[in-house]
Amino acid sequence: MLGGLATRSRVTMPSRGRSRPSTRRWARPWLLAWLGGPLIGIANGVTRELVYRDRVSELTAHQISTGTGVGLFALYFWLLDRRWPLPSRPAALQVGAVWVTLTVAFEVGFGHWVDEKSWSELAHDYNVADGRLWALMVTWVGLGPLVVSEFRRR
Repeated sequence: MLGGLATRSRVTMPSRGRSRPSTRRWARPWLLAWLGGPLIGIANGVTRELVYRDRVSELTAHQISTGTGVGLFALYFWLLDRRWPLPSRPAALQVGAVWVTLTVAFEVGFGHWVDEKSWSELAHDYNVADGRLWALMVTWVGLGPLVVSEFRRR
C-alpha cells in the first residue's frame, strides 16, 4: 500500500523542472526567428526596387511594399506558430513586444549608421498623415504573433 501511494504521488505531483523546458520550446525559437525578419524585409525591399518602383511613385511603392511585407510576415508568423505554437495571449504579446523592439532598433541603427539616413528621414517613414505606412508594419510585427495564435486556437 505504501508503494502505491509513493507511485501515485510521483505521477500526480507537478514537477517544477518540467515547466521551464516547455517554455523554452516556443520562446527560444520565436526569439531566434526574429533574425528571419530582416531577411524578409530585405527581400521585400529588393523586390520593390527591381520590380515596381520605377512604374509607380515612390509613395505608392512604399505603400505596396508595406502591404506585401505584412503579408509575408503573416505567412512567416503562421509557419512559426505551426512549428512552435504560442501557448497563451501573454506569450504572444511578449514575443510581439520583443520583435517590435528589435525591429525598430535594427531599422534605426541600420538606417542611421549604415545607410547614413538622418533622424528626420528615418522618422518620416512613420508619418501616417503623409501616407507613410511603416508604422502599420511595425504594429503588425507586434500583433501578428497574437493574431495567428488566436486564429489557430479558434
